[in-house]
Formats: sequence, C-alpha cells, structure tokens
Amino acid sequence: MQINADLSQRVVVYSQDLPWVDSPITGVKRRMLERDGEEIARATSIVRYEPGSSFSAHTHGGGEEFLVLDGIFSDEKGDYPAGTYVRNPVGSRHTPSSESGCTILVKLWQMSPGDQKRIAILTKENPWIPGLISGLQVMPLHSHGTENVALVKWEPGTVFQRHSHWGGEEIYVIEGVFEDEQGTYPQGTWIRNPHGSIHTPFSKEGCVIYVKTGHLDT
Repeated sequence: MQINADLSQRVVVYSQDLPWVDSPITGVKRRMLERDGEEIARATSIVRYEPGSSFSAHTHGGGEEFLVLDGIFSDEKGDYPAGTYVRNPVGSRHTPSSESGCTILVKLWQMSPGDQKRIAILTKENPWIPGLISGLQVMPLHSHGTENVALVKWEPGTVFQRHSHWGGEEIYVIEGVFEDEQGTYPQGTWIRNPHGSIHTPFSKEGCVIYVKTGHLDT
C-alpha cells in the first residue's frame, strides 16, 4: 500500500476529512496520512483507541514516535495524557491500551537505529522558550543528527521570514490555524514540505504546531 509515499512531493492532508479505517485490532481505527508498505510499513497516522481497547504486544522494528492528541494512552511503562510526546526506539516492545479512549498522532519505521534514547515528555508541564522572532515560542522535544522535533506556539498576527527547508519539514496543526502563501491549515492538518522547499509561514489567529525538520530524504 502506498499513500503519499513519495517524499519528494509536497503533501497537505486535512485529517478530519479522512475516513477511519479498521486496524487488525477491534476498537482501534486509523486515518492514514502517509504509508509505504502493508501492515508493517513506514507510516504516519492518526490512531483512535475506543475506551477499553488494547493492542497486542508488538516490537517496533523501525521505532515509534507519537503525540497524544486527546484522552489517555497507556502501556506497561505508564499512562500518557493528552499532550504527551513519546519516542520508543528501534527494537522496543510494548502492549498499548486505553481505558478511557484516546487519539494519537503516530509515526512508525522512521527512526535511525542509532537513535536509541526513549523519551516521554509531558508537554503541558514543560516550559516554552522564546523563538527566533517575537510572537513565537518553542518547546524542543528531540534532536538526533539532522532531525529536530519541537512544538511551536504562534501568537496571533505572527509572520516568520521566508526560508528553505534542508531535509524537509513536517507539520501537524494541534490548535488554531497555521498559514503560508500556499494555503490555510486548520487544526488537524498534516503538511509535508520536501527537501529544498521554500515558504513564508504566518498565523493570523494563532496556533500550536508539531514540527519536525531535517528528516526527509535529500
């Protein structure tokens, strides 16, 4: 299966317009943003756990990264409320579940084998630091090699300078509305800008976005 699998192409997906697709486990459904492969695949998805659902124990051969969008996600290592950012490295194993139900943004098979640090950050309790310009606040989440992951908060009316993306950029709009000269992106939008892409981002009403840079094929 291939969905938005060409990493050299710009992609914009309004995730809330996508259908929920059943996973192999009852009570767990997915909205597929990108996918290259079958059940074991390089993938970026929105995954919804119905209350009381659980996934069978499994190993992440290519690593797993996720952000809890709502509810509480759980595994044998703990409970992860909305806003928690987690990285489970290559070869890690767990048995995920959700007693109350949850929705997560999850990325599979996209980690370097050398990136072996497990991370779990409660972003709602983590401090923001000033961004490169007035009106931006940043919360760094992870860095390895050329890859950088962060949350970025935009105050209403903030405009960033025109810039290019070495190694590409990926954005998921968590709150508010993000914009650039190519469009307007409300909550739930997923954007992938390829290596070498150029834009001038801004936000008229303010927003919070998940941003990953430097990780796409060059």
